[in-house]
Amino acid sequence: MPSIRFANVLMEITPRALSYPTMYYHTNQPVRVNPDTHEWFVEGAGTIDFTTYFNSLSTMKLLKYTRATGFHLHLEVKGNACTITQTKAYRLSSSPEIDPTVFAKVQASNKWQSIDLDLTVDENMVLAGFQIETTGAIVVRDAYYTLDIDGELTDIELSLSTTTFKKESYITKNIELVKKEILGSDNDIAKHFRMHVIDNGCTLPYKELSTDKVTISPNENVGGAGGFARGMIESMEQDVPATHVLLMDDDVEVSPESIMRTYNLLRIVKPEYSEAFVSGAMLNYEDVQDMKEDTGFIDPQIGICVAAKIPLQVTKFVDIVFNEVYDENLRVGDGRRYAAWWYCCIPMSVIKRNGMPLPVFVRYDDVEYGIRCNPTFMTMNGLCIWHSKFEIRYNAAVERYQSIRNGMIAQMTTGLAPSIDTFLRELHDQVDLELKKFNYTDAELALKGFEDFLKGPDFIKQPIVQEKFVQANQEKEKLVSFPELQQMADDMGLEGFDVSKLTRQEIDNDKPRSIQQRGFDFLTINGQRLLHSSIHGAKGTPGKRYALISSAGWIYPAGSIHGENIIIAIDWFNRRGTIRTKNLKQYNAVTKRYKRDLAYFKKNRERLSAEYKAASKELTSIQYWKQYLGMK
Repeated sequence: MPSIRFANVLMEITPRALSYPTMYYHTNQPVRVNPDTHEWFVEGAGTIDFTTYFNSLSTMKLLKYTRATGFHLHLEVKGNACTITQTKAYRLSSSPEIDPTVFAKVQASNKWQSIDLDLTVDENMVLAGFQIETTGAIVVRDAYYTLDIDGELTDIELSLSTTTFKKESYITKNIELVKKEILGSDNDIAKHFRMHVIDNGCTLPYKELSTDKVTISPNENVGGAGGFARGMIESMEQDVPATHVLLMDDDVEVSPESIMRTYNLLRIVKPEYSEAFVSGAMLNYEDVQDMKEDTGFIDPQIGICVAAKIPLQVTKFVDIVFNEVYDENLRVGDGRRYAAWWYCCIPMSVIKRNGMPLPVFVRYDDVEYGIRCNPTFMTMNGLCIWHSKFEIRYNAAVERYQSIRNGMIAQMTTGLAPSIDTFLRELHDQVDLELKKFNYTDAELALKGFEDFLKGPDFIKQPIVQEKFVQANQEKEKLVSFPELQQMADDMGLEGFDVSKLTRQEIDNDKPRSIQQRGFDFLTINGQRLLHSSIHGAKGTPGKRYALISSAGWIYPAGSIHGENIIIAIDWFNRRGTIRTKNLKQYNAVTKRYKRDLAYFKKNRERLSAEYKAASKELTSIQYWKQYLGMK
């Protein structure tokens, strides 16, 4: 019976590992790692437990997904006497449980001693791990888990495709990690792995970075969709064609071990999972332990993307157990799941059958593709990347123009929700929200996205999506630096505003509203529907009072802005902001434009639906994309 070295026990010295060591181990003694030999030194008598996010074995999912029949732990140790014992977790475990029947007692020695444990696993077990209890200082090396496999290992050729646009600091670091930790390793993956970097910014020194296993391809700026489409095609046509393509964002930090575990997982899956997508979790780059999402779904009621799991912290034992047993179906309901392309591994057979992404630049490309393919998903502790929080990098060009346009297109071609009415509600809610906050600029941006959708599929067939995204960025609401913001406030006579004394508490604070106030805001769009409304409004002296809110488009501090005529919107993370003033002329112009657009859609709804459905096959074909990308 063949076996496979499935997962290494990680002891990293990266900044994230030093800041959050409990992703890797829990201990009551200092631990240090030699970066050259990868040996770990436990400084004194105590216990070190490895039933953690990266270093436990996901036995329940391995039994579900794979042909694994046996589970083993190997490590080498020297120094003082110690005992190595198996740990385990079940669905309701609140802490690691010791299995007293699986252990090894190691005598004190200055020579390396090889230890092998046959782990006890049952069908109800969620995780297996181990702990070391030592009487004094010890050194450990070469720790890993192996699996016995029913049947032969599947031949896999894994291609990593990442699309980048002027993110040199991120992408060059990831290239070097791949070269050193994967291609430079003695693991089987090194012989069956290629990396394709699609450089949409044409800024990377491709001759310097490229090797026989790493290809840097300068590309037109065709967005994530175009970059990933090229990566799929290059992976399909490389000298040894890829069996699987791992799509990964550029502005991420990756653990090479996640890629190696993905490769090993693909080699041992059961037949029913041979075409499953592997979806890696997104952990926060800034708050390293916070897990944001591993798969998502479209809420069928409101048409927005929602994480299929609740937020978790991977430093907590109860959360890593919960992560493995979480039943997404209970949360997703009638929604349709997808895997985001920050870390998504797709079988080439699925790509050949279902085609390429839609040419929509960014936003909804991965959502539409996942829902179109309708795959089974595999997720697992330890398969992840670190990505900057979306909430601190809000961009109206993406969240208003791109989301509205692409969501509508994807609904027409693929059907993300039960009805297009779901996305019409989302359009209404976005415009309504921006109007309540006097952000007429971004309300118009959402309408522009809707209007470009109304132009039909011929509009996006031509390579104009970059131009439209650039325009959207130029037309979105402009934020100014804090010194400029202070000057604007002084010029308007906003008494008491001092940007140097701002706090997040003030910016994020909201106030309660009475039922009458809620009704007034709903009926009047925050006082803009009343014929007698004026710039002076109901509160205070003109130009003196103001509301202070976050500039992020998805927030609605209804109590803070109620009855006010001036809003100061702050992006505290980037230290920028703007001042908005109630303007009935602009409000009326936006609402008139919205009604006109909606009337046009209702009149042409059936025609647009037929045109998008008819065009979808061409727009997702390899032939179309090769022409679009200028590939031979």
